Amino acid sequence: MDADEREIYEYLKTWGKEFVGAKEICRRAGGKRRYHEEPDWAIPHLGIMAERGLLERDSMGRFRVKPKSKSGAGRWVSPEIAKILNTKSEELKEKGIELQSAENEFPSEDDESLL
Repeated sequence: MDADEREIYEYLKTWGKEFVGAKEICRRAGGKRRYHEEPDWAIPHLGIMAERGLLERDSMGRFRVKPKSKSGAGRWVSPEIAKILNTKSEELKEKGIELQSAENEFPSEDDESLL
């Protein structure tokens, strides 16, 4: 990310989840002098950043920072607790009680990915 893109990104972060028009970004992100010298300076950068997935574009051509997805982010569990939960889930399966989803499985204490 070059300096112009970083400037645009930092400006859009201040708006949160709101979409901002390209002209507004050109006017405010680079400063007054930059806007007077080259009024459409940010437009090529906005397109590139949207293609890379850094920004989202709505149907009106406005932009915002793409929110980070929370899926796949599991909860950290200590190895001791994971061992207890795994043994309890195995006991429940032996009794014929099924868990609702496979996401409830916890890593074993021998799992190298925890290190």
